[in-house]
Order: sequence, then structure tokens, then C-alpha cells
Amino acid sequence: MQSPISSRVAPSVLLVFLAFVSLVSRGYSYTTVSPPPHKPCIVASTCEQCLENVSCLWCNTNSSCLDYPVRHILPPSSLCQLSQARWGVCWVNFEALIITMAVVGGSILLSITVCCCCCCCCRRGQSGPDRDDERLARRREAIRQKSENRKAERRARHDEIRKKYGLIPDSDHPYSKFEND
Repeated sequence: MQSPISSRVAPSVLLVFLAFVSLVSRGYSYTTVSPPPHKPCIVASTCEQCLENVSCLWCNTNSSCLDYPVRHILPPSSLCQLSQARWGVCWVNFEALIITMAVVGGSILLSITVCCCCCCCCRRGQSGPDRDDERLARRREAIRQKSENRKAERRARHDEIRKKYGLIPDSDHPYSKFEND
């Protein structure tokens, strides 16, 4: 089941794509066919008739067909409000078109940012294990050194105890010479 937002956004994205393709294909056409004669926008009485001409804008507020204000990117609100203006197709208004373009553009920028961050982290991550390995090796060495020191201390204490009870021959003892004879 689709949410109401996704059911509105998907057609808007399709409209943006179709409008882009139609503008690009019209702008870079290399045919020698002359353009159709300019039909005035005032003559159209329905949205579909009005939008057959690319230079026309349909305003739902007063159901009128107007010349698109080419000096402005978006039609000014004095001409027609964005929520009521239609261009290209009758079922998408400029407000939805702007929101869709913002979402698509933001998604693309966010994707690029995430990809760049992932690439940077991967590069940093490759040198990370080397530092971790070095730190781990130093830690192992410190633990081994402590263990050796403890073993030496234990051995020294045990030797003292053995000497005390005469389990180890002591060369410094005055009677050590006679004990082995």
C-alpha cells in the first residue's frame, strides 16, 4: 500500500523527467523543420488546450491561459499562485514541482556527501588496523615484560627459601666444602 506522499511524489518526478527530456530534445533538435506557428495563449479554454503550447501557463484560480513569464524562473504570485499554476501537464502544479525538485536535488547531494564520507572513512580505515596492530603489539610486549619480571622475582624468592632450608648448595657457606665429601 502506497502512502499519499509517495503517490504524489512519483508522478511529480516523472513530470520533471518528461519536462526535462522535452526541453532538451526541443532545444537541441537539428531538424530543418520550421517550428509550428505561435498560437496565442488567450484562445485556449481548457487546461489541456492551453498546455499544448509550451509557452503557455494555465492558472486554475481564474481558469485562464496566460503567456509564461519568461523573464522570471517561476511565475510571480501576482500573475498566478504557484499552487494554482500548471505548466507541461494539468495534474501537477508548480508548488509540487518545486518540492519534488528540492527533494530530488537534496537526495542527490546527500548521496554524494555520504559516498564521499564513506570513501574517506574507508581510506582512513585501511591505515587504522596498522595503528591498532602496533598498539596491540606494544601491549602484548608490555604484558610479556611484566610476566618475565614476576617470574624472575618468584625464582629469586624461591631460591632464597631453598637456600634457607639448605636445598641449594651455597658456595658462600663456610661448611659447603665439607658437605659433599
